[in-house]
Amino acid sequence: MRLAWVEPGQPLPPPTRAQREPNGLLAAGRDLGPARLIEAYRQGTFPWYEAGQPVLWWSPDPRMVLHLEEFRISRSFAKTLRRIVREGRWRLAIDTSFETVMRCCAAPRPGQSGTWITEEMMAAYVGLHRSGRAHSFEVWEGDCLRGGLYGVAIGRMFFGESMFALAPEASKFALASLVATLREAGFSVIDCQQNTRHLASFGAREIGRAEFLDAVAGLCALPAPDWPDLTPRVPDA
Repeated sequence: MRLAWVEPGQPLPPPTRAQREPNGLLAAGRDLGPARLIEAYRQGTFPWYEAGQPVLWWSPDPRMVLHLEEFRISRSFAKTLRRIVREGRWRLAIDTSFETVMRCCAAPRPGQSGTWITEEMMAAYVGLHRSGRAHSFEVWEGDCLRGGLYGVAIGRMFFGESMFALAPEASKFALASLVATLREAGFSVIDCQQNTRHLASFGAREIGRAEFLDAVAGLCALPAPDWPDLTPRVPDA
């Protein structure tokens, strides 16, 4: 199947036209502006590409999601979480250092030589953050950022993008806080995009594309919370 090329101003193809191999590849183009990103997320599509490539748009089937009521943590992390809360060395914050969180997520991981979070991607999501559509959850120790994550929120749907940790368990703490905060704000699903053992260990699971798109349509249509007024919840252990 020939890959669709989407010019600025043209709509993305419907997700049902995504290729089976590679799973979910839908279209290519050059436009990564805020309007294109919001259009894509509203139809269950996300950008993922490397430097030197055009912007590639994906909608895999099945789709990895985390239903917030199915979130779980291991006994060992529950013990660590109780210690973190008891000691009070770490504090949680939302949207105080979005670009820094993205840059930390973009740093090469062990065994990796590069990153899909290009400078173009960074600029696009920082712009989305400034418009109130992209958000970061952060773990701080004093003035030092220890871990965090970021994603896109439309209505009551959260699309997770990436997370990082500069201290053991910091990204898990951020994720647990994200789940607790979103739950209180009336969210029910986090899009995890692709299947990983790490996400599965927290209760994330795959669902079919049709089920995912139905959830996205319904949740994106709900009124969004007032993000500046949200307080990060300390998760229960």
